[in-house]
Amino acid sequence: MFLAPSPYIAMKNITFDNQLCSLRPKLKSFAYQFTQDLNDAEDLVQETFMKAIKYANLYQEGTNLQAWVFTIMRNTFINSYRQLTKRRTVVTVTDDLSSFQLRESASRNQGEGKFVQSDINLAMSTLPQENYVTFMRYFEGFKYHEIAEEMQIPIGTVKTRIHVARKLLKAKLKMYSDQFAPQNASYAQA
Repeated sequence: MFLAPSPYIAMKNITFDNQLCSLRPKLKSFAYQFTQDLNDAEDLVQETFMKAIKYANLYQEGTNLQAWVFTIMRNTFINSYRQLTKRRTVVTVTDDLSSFQLRESASRNQGEGKFVQSDINLAMSTLPQENYVTFMRYFEGFKYHEIAEEMQIPIGTVKTRIHVARKLLKAKLKMYSDQFAPQNASYAQA
C-alpha cells in the first residue's frame, strides 16, 4: 500500500531541492579547489548532492544550508581521498634496498645520542630546584592536580613552573631544534 506524502512535506522537499540547486555554481567552484580537475569536481558535486538529498531529514531549517552542504562536500572529498590513498599504497618486497629505504631504516649513531643526552642532563641540572622537581613529575606522567597535591601548591603554580622549565630547556637546547623538528614542519607553518 503506497501512502502519498503530505502536501507540506512535498513542498518542503521542492524548496530544499531548489535551494540546493541554486548552490551548484558555488559548489562546483569549491569542488574544483579540492580536485583541480573539472570532471572530478563535477563528480564531487554530484556525490555531494546525492548525500545532501539522502540526509535532507538531518538538515535543520533556519541553519545555513550552504555551510551544511559545503561541509558534506569537504567530508566527502576527505573520505574519498583517504580511500584513494589506501588503494594506491603499494607494498613492495624486494631484496634490493633503495637509498630511501636505507635512510628511513637507519638508526642514529649511539655516540651522537650520548652527546645529546649529556646536553639534556646538563640543561636539566641548571633548572631551579622547584621547576626541576615539578617538570620531572609532569614528565613522569603525573597530572597537574596530582603534582599540586603532592607539592602542596596551587595548580597555577604547577603550570607556571612547568612552562618556565620548558622555556629554559628550549633556550639551552636550541642547537637541537632544527635537527629534531618534524619533517613536515612546513605544513605546520602554513
